[in-house]
Amino acid sequence: MPEGDTLFRTAAGLRPHLVGRVVTAARATRPGPQVERIVGSTIGAVETQGKNLLIRFDNGLVIRTHLRMNGSWHRYRPGERWRRGEARARLVIEVPGAVAVCFDAPVVELFEERTEQLHPGLAPLGPDLLDPEWGPGQAEEAFNRLRDPIRSNMTISEALLDQRALAGIGNIWRNETLFAERVDPFARVANLDDATLTRLVATARRLLRTSAVVAPGRVPMAVYRRAGRPCRRCGTLLRTQPLNGEVPRTTYWCPTCQPVMEA
Repeated sequence: MPEGDTLFRTAAGLRPHLVGRVVTAARATRPGPQVERIVGSTIGAVETQGKNLLIRFDNGLVIRTHLRMNGSWHRYRPGERWRRGEARARLVIEVPGAVAVCFDAPVVELFEERTEQLHPGLAPLGPDLLDPEWGPGQAEEAFNRLRDPIRSNMTISEALLDQRALAGIGNIWRNETLFAERVDPFARVANLDDATLTRLVATARRLLRTSAVVAPGRVPMAVYRRAGRPCRRCGTLLRTQPLNGEVPRTTYWCPTCQPVMEA
C-alpha cells in the first residue's frame, strides 16, 4: 500500500499538468461516481491527506482516491499509449495537454467540499505527517492521539499504523522509525514514556519528508525487507515477524538495537 511519501510525490507529479486547467472530459467505471459533473470546471488543487489523494474543483466538488495495495495514478499526453489496459482504469480525467488515469484503485469517489469535515474517510484522520503547515500544534495532537486510551493497549507498531493517530505512515516507515529510535516494536503504548512517543512522531515525520521531498526513492532501508541480514548499526542478524491486523503487515527489527521492553 502506498504510504504518504509516495502519494505526496504522485500529487506533485500531477499538479503541474492539472491545476488551473479546465476538465474537457471525465469518466469512471461503473459502478462509480458521476464524474461527468466535473466537466467544464477548473482544477483548483491536487493534494494529499495521509494516504488519500484529493483533486479539488472550482465548482465545489472533490474527487478522493485511495490506492490501497494495487492502485496507481498515471499521467499521459493526449493520444499516448497507456501502460496498463483500459479495463483497469477506474477514473480518467482529461484536460488540455494531459490525461490523468487512476488504475485499479478500490476507492474512487466524488463528494461536495462543504461536507468534508464530516467525511467518514477523512474526518477521523490524525495529523498528516507531510502537512506543509506542520508545527507544534500538529505534533502535540499526534502525541495526544497516540496516548488516547483506545491505543494504550496496542503495540506501538499497531498504533503507528493507525491513521486516526497520525496519517501517512505505513509499514515501511513504521519499521524504520522504530529502528531509528531503538524502540521494541512489540512494546505496548502504555509502557512507553512521553519522551519516546514525542521522538517517534518527530522521526516518522522526518523520514517521510526525507523520502518525499529530499531524496525520493533513494533513502536506504535500515531494517525493512532486510530480515536475516546484518544490522547496519551493530551487525546482529535482523529478524522478522508478522503483525496481526486487518491488513497483514510484517515487522522487521534488530533484537540488539531494539531489545524487548519489560512490562
